[in-house]
Amino acid sequence: MSVPQGEGFVLRAWRSDDLDALVQHANDEHVSRGLSDRFPFPYTRDDGQRFLAGQVVDLGASVFAIEVAGQACGGIGIRPGHGERSHGAELGYWLGHSCWGQGLMTRVLAAYVPWVMHSGGFTRLQASVMDANVASARVLLKSGFVEEGRLHAAVNKRGQLHDLRLFARLDGRQS
Repeated sequence: MSVPQGEGFVLRAWRSDDLDALVQHANDEHVSRGLSDRFPFPYTRDDGQRFLAGQVVDLGASVFAIEVAGQACGGIGIRPGHGERSHGAELGYWLGHSCWGQGLMTRVLAAYVPWVMHSGGFTRLQASVMDANVASARVLLKSGFVEEGRLHAAVNKRGQLHDLRLFARLDGRQS
């Protein structure tokens, strides 16, 4: 099954020549404030090189660059579950600030989520969103995810405690 594509974007494997674009889009406090500390700020060339070498996330696990107008400007991927959780995966994504507010991530999820659930044989896909990241929560809801709950004071980001909102989408085999 080929990698999904959509209107105004291409999903593709990360490449070493994405380094400049990766650093340009990732080195932005607006982008990093809603993400795990695996995504640092400031985001340096060394951070980008480690990411592109597969030292931060498993780039083989359906992890793709989001390309717009010939340039990588974000990323999307999953972390598959193991053992009794192998029927599911955790979804993660980010997008460069210059691409916000255009409906791009909603279109990306519309293509990626059904594809990754089918190709991976997953019955459950989940995502955690920090409480302050209202736009990301809205994208998940538009993409068929349901909010399942809230983990209070679950994350300490830059010295401030945040709740995590938990969202999930099931493939229809379970309810």
